[in-house]
Amino acid sequence: MAKIEKILEEKGIVLEKVPTPVAEYVPAKTVGNLVYTSGNDCRVNGKLKYTGKVGSDLTVEQGYDAARQVMINLISVLKEHLGDLDRVKQVVKMLAFVNSADGFVEQPYVINGASELLVEVFGEKGKHARSAISANELPFNTPVEIELIVEIE
Repeated sequence: MAKIEKILEEKGIVLEKVPTPVAEYVPAKTVGNLVYTSGNDCRVNGKLKYTGKVGSDLTVEQGYDAARQVMINLISVLKEHLGDLDRVKQVVKMLAFVNSADGFVEQPYVINGASELLVEVFGEKGKHARSAISANELPFNTPVEIELIVEIE
């Protein structure tokens, strides 16, 4: 078994099949030695785990959990796209959006749910540059949307 998949198994993380995109795009695209993912949400078995705005409908802790689920889904995309997660040389950049209530300014704490999972799974290779941005609305009322840029070997 590959090293990263063994780590996922030890953590009890099950990767789902990547759903068919709802519009005209692909889940991931490789350019040279970089993989760019499309934005992902917090679906589990095809249904959003959470909906609404962090800071009014959801707590920071629920937002954190939503971000963690988004990252699990992004790891699923990478697995399907690459075939072998051990090909990940490093996570370069994360762009994250938080569906935020007016006045909510704790986006970094929400997105730590995704960032910390990357480091748990990929170790030093999972440390990345990041932006955590407030959004007044996100598609389908998801609380978090994230995309990645990953360098591969």
